[in-house]
Amino acid sequence: MIKPELEFVYEATGELEPPRPIGETYDGTRRIIPIVGGGRVEGPLIKGRLIGNAADWQLTRPDGVTLADAIYAIETDDGVVIQIRNKGLRHGPPEVMQRLAAGETVDPAEYYFRTVPEFIAPKGPYEWMNRSIFICSGARYPLGIKLWVWRVA
Repeated sequence: MIKPELEFVYEATGELEPPRPIGETYDGTRRIIPIVGGGRVEGPLIKGRLIGNAADWQLTRPDGVTLADAIYAIETDDGVVIQIRNKGLRHGPPEVMQRLAAGETVDPAEYYFRTVPEFIAPKGPYEWMNRSIFICSGARYPLGIKLWVWRVA
């Protein structure tokens, strides 16, 4: 048996606009969370900023689990643009999720927020990002987000 290890890649902070509801659909409640950009990416393996004009297309299922599907990009401090598609889950006790939905700041230890980012990096210094699996944990704030990303080794 080979037990995977985790290598910390970066912490990202981002600014968000208020959610834009789509409404009730056959599979749950849909909404769009616009990603403003300007947030920082800081870590031992990469540094840069989030590029705006992006979004997280969310679905909250009838069981209360929110599916995230965000597409955005990082521009590294050395000028490389890397595309990211980040899919995952957020859920917790109903009262905690109600506090998040009401715009309260909630300790991220009170809910589950995990994603699997997929990177599309051009040939060059960040090409290694195309060759690994990554996992992410996150924290949601009223108009912001914080993500911690690890490479599965």
